[in-house]
Amino acid sequence: MKFYNREQELNILNDIYKQCHDSYGKITVITGRRRIGKTLLAKKYAEDKDHLYLFTSKKAEKLICDEFLIEYEDFIHEKHIGTIDRFSALFELLLKLGTKKKYVLIIDEFQEFKNINKSTFSEIQKLWDVYKFETHVHVVFIGSIYSLMTEIFQDEKEPLYGRADRILYIKPFKPTTIKEILEDYNYYSEENLFYNYLITGGVPRYQELLYENGNFTKENIINQIFQRDSFFIEEGRSLLIQEFGKEYGIYFSILELISTGKTSRSEIESILGKSVGGYLERLEKEYDVVVKVKPIGVKKDSRNQKYTIKDNFIRFWFRFIYKNMTIIQNERFDYIKKLVERDLSTYAGPILEKLFIEIMNNSQKYGLIGTYWERGNVNEIDIIAVDDLLREIYFAEVKLNKDKIKMIKLENKTKKILQKYNGFNVIYEGLSIADIDRKIRENNTPCST
Repeated sequence: MKFYNREQELNILNDIYKQCHDSYGKITVITGRRRIGKTLLAKKYAEDKDHLYLFTSKKAEKLICDEFLIEYEDFIHEKHIGTIDRFSALFELLLKLGTKKKYVLIIDEFQEFKNINKSTFSEIQKLWDVYKFETHVHVVFIGSIYSLMTEIFQDEKEPLYGRADRILYIKPFKPTTIKEILEDYNYYSEENLFYNYLITGGVPRYQELLYENGNFTKENIINQIFQRDSFFIEEGRSLLIQEFGKEYGIYFSILELISTGKTSRSEIESILGKSVGGYLERLEKEYDVVVKVKPIGVKKDSRNQKYTIKDNFIRFWFRFIYKNMTIIQNERFDYIKKLVERDLSTYAGPILEKLFIEIMNNSQKYGLIGTYWERGNVNEIDIIAVDDLLREIYFAEVKLNKDKIKMIKLENKTKKILQKYNGFNVIYEGLSIADIDRKIRENNTPCST
């Protein structure tokens, strides 16, 4: 699959590279969930520049240094005299090299040094403070364990706090990019885009795996996921166990419940029989797996809130794979596919709402976009968007099947919230899968963030 839709990130990296030439060394951190394309982005940026790529394996520091030293010698085209036992010693050589030549140094899976030798971070900090204004190297640290990379570079108690000149958080492909990819393969339809988004969430590696196998439709994607030795079956576990550590069991239980619609803290606690406030806070703020959602227009301190899983694939994995792991391990794949087909229409509704909200966000027209409900989950409104500049408020009812949309019912549900937007022009709309392409065209103004 060709390289898609990272022009903004490449522009940022190239600007930083120019700054290294004009001034002094820079550190950039690239993070984001696994399979998102961090390494591919870094290599694409560096492909037309002198660069050295080092991958941090899970092994003893001496063995890592032996491996890195070979790459260093190949890069400078000469042998290094002596041995190197600590990464910091090699890092100093690389910074010194940057005083003589401008180049890019990419260190992948950098967070692994926390387990290999935690003192590496303080050693790097001391070396960087010494050489930063003499070297012209652009150091790019890549890490896929979000919580650790955040701790290393953004926790003020850590030695590398404040040393990164830029932190890039790489996100999944937008719906417009999924559309572009499907069009390139001649398989674009609104339904194919939606179910690809629902299951993959726009994660590049999942896109690649599906397209390599010629799977573009809902049926074919589900067939690829639910089969013996499927990459996707253990993927959720692989993504999150390192993040959560030994307490992964309680985190997995919480995420399974959220994926099945138990989205309030009280619901989760009543089922698990324990307080989960601390776990939910860490899932939101430390691990970046869930997001707290409040209705549009409520006060900041309102306790009327729900939790949702940010990543579409993780959400799908907990709802249909983790929840049914016994069936899957017993290889009853025909049965599990029937379960998915039965429950997918109910599950898909909120994802279609999310898709339209993401498409509308792309236009930058609205100051607020979200959903609305009142206590007890009454008067639920799928999408509300507010444009304070033009004094316009937009309401949408979202259904997989457009025939089920009842506009009069939608208008009745908006009466209370409209009291807060007196004098605003009101727009009502019904949205279904058949409206995806139209909404993409209407909102196809590139984001600036």
